[in-house]
Amino acid sequence: MSKMKALACATFAIALLSCARVAPAQISISIGVEPVCPYGYFDYAPYNCAPYGYYGPDWFNGGVFIGAGRWFHGPRGFYGHVDNRYDPHHGYRGPLPARGEEQFNHFHGNEARDGRGHVGKGDHDASNEHALPGYRGGSGHR
Repeated sequence: MSKMKALACATFAIALLSCARVAPAQISISIGVEPVCPYGYFDYAPYNCAPYGYYGPDWFNGGVFIGAGRWFHGPRGFYGHVDNRYDPHHGYRGPLPARGEEQFNHFHGNEARDGRGHVGKGDHDASNEHALPGYRGGSGHR
């Protein structure tokens, strides 16, 4: 009888375990609020405002910054020019520019980045980027 009891208990346990419902996974990711900066922000934490001249015109769409890091909303495969002499990771210690400064017209890009912090080869030369049509100096923010 004990073998029969053990078999019945095992069958009952298997039946209970096979009836268990699977709960859907609930994943929530919060990336916080996009920084509001007049000339964009760096693509690495703590996402400080970038100084005037760091980002080239290809980082702006109609004068609106396309974002960087967590909030990048540019096209897939994008690599835009930056002037990394204005990057604290490259030794920049200067101040942020004051609002109302002269319109952006002296960009000298020396590096291309993809919007998520990766350095790569840009798809064009940065030497004449100040002349791109539609660029109004990065006065807007998306």
